[in-house]
Amino acid sequence: MKIELREVTVRELTAGYEDSADAGVVALGGQLDVRPPYQREFIYKDKQRDAVLATVARDYPLNVLYWASRPGGGYEVIDGQQRTISICQYVAGDFSVKRDGHQLAFSNLQDDQRNQLLDYKLMVYVCTGDESEKLEWFRTINIAGERLMEQEIRNAVFAGPWLSDARKYFSKNNCAAYQIGQDYLTGSPIRQDYLETALDWISTGAIDMYMSAHQHDQNAAPLWRYFRDVIEWVRTTFTVQRKKFMKSVAWGRLYNQYKDKTFDTAHLERETARLIADDDVERKSGIYPYLLTGDERHLSLRAFSDSQKQKAYEKQGGICAKCGKKFELHEMEADHITPWHEGGKTVDSNLQMLCKDDNRRKSGK
Repeated sequence: MKIELREVTVRELTAGYEDSADAGVVALGGQLDVRPPYQREFIYKDKQRDAVLATVARDYPLNVLYWASRPGGGYEVIDGQQRTISICQYVAGDFSVKRDGHQLAFSNLQDDQRNQLLDYKLMVYVCTGDESEKLEWFRTINIAGERLMEQEIRNAVFAGPWLSDARKYFSKNNCAAYQIGQDYLTGSPIRQDYLETALDWISTGAIDMYMSAHQHDQNAAPLWRYFRDVIEWVRTTFTVQRKKFMKSVAWGRLYNQYKDKTFDTAHLERETARLIADDDVERKSGIYPYLLTGDERHLSLRAFSDSQKQKAYEKQGGICAKCGKKFELHEMEADHITPWHEGGKTVDSNLQMLCKDDNRRKSGK
């Protein structure tokens, strides 16, 4: 792989800048592809964007940009998309920044200020090599200011028509997946969280294998249909929406296992409300998988405190309530006399100390 350093002025960079949304972003007179298929959406916050312009306005050095040359001519951005778009948007008049105590757009600048900005020289490393070399470089160089997420790396590796179509559904601000799934998923579409979640669900965790198998598909319609089916199943199975507790549930995993089973939705709602009101249930989001699987581990049930255990130990005189033998405190464990699933609470009156062997034998029954 060949790498060379060159200087590009802001005037040259911003010539021919055009943001065509899904069709892409170009600059440098149409010679620079600012947002190749594997690149993330624009994610800079105003403070970061304004800092780029302040750096340029003061003639301070800006972090180096990285481009890759294309076999057919022109270049694509490897690293520096956020800084490039910030500069281009400002020159295009898309926003203003605070300068000399005033909020100024590019058109508000004096001639000397505009020329200073346009003549500012950006340092760019241009690499020439095959696709695998460029993508490996993309994985390893420092992504200025924003850590590259794992799904963004996968997007680099498995770029193609399938990914371009999937991003339309899952990776845009206010995308279709966000519109129907925002009450059930955490994260941000533009940071690829929605795409990663849908892929995790449909592949049962084998995301790389799924993307590899479908990389050259002409569209991502099956993934989109699957995601819609999951969300509709959640809505019709758990009929009362509780956003606070529903967002962190692995809904797709539950859908894969239980989509063909018929549930009494009224009973599920009564049980959900009861468990939400139960102070012993510490992980409320675990209520949903618990109701389907019956596994109490999803609930993270409240444990007896050290002080409660100490009091019970003293009260029992160190005697195991099961075998009647004496033990040190560290050799014993707290036990619910009446189990939680039979209505027992985590209170002093429902606590007994058992030796570890007896407690584990009881728990295993």
